[in-house]
Amino acid sequence: MSSRRSRESSSSSRITDDQIIELVSKLQQLLPEIRNRRSNKASANKVLQETCNYIRSLHKEVDDLSERLSQLLSTVDADSPEAGIIRSLIM
Repeated sequence: MSSRRSRESSSSSRITDDQIIELVSKLQQLLPEIRNRRSNKASANKVLQETCNYIRSLHKEVDDLSERLSQLLSTVDADSPEAGIIRSLIM
């Protein structure tokens, strides 16, 4: 009986083709590279590749901004008004 339950639960948790299509469509709307194209049609493979590329670029941007912030903080006196502004932005 336990094998029957596991089959039922796994089949009920499976994602349908329609759900995949809907999720890929939502991803496509979030990606500037694809959203700005004239043609709205892109393969699921292309959307997933662009999603990975976009996430990588966002990670790189966060890393770059973190590095710039660290450099800025190292040049600012801890008690200065600028340091207070930076701390308030971080919080």
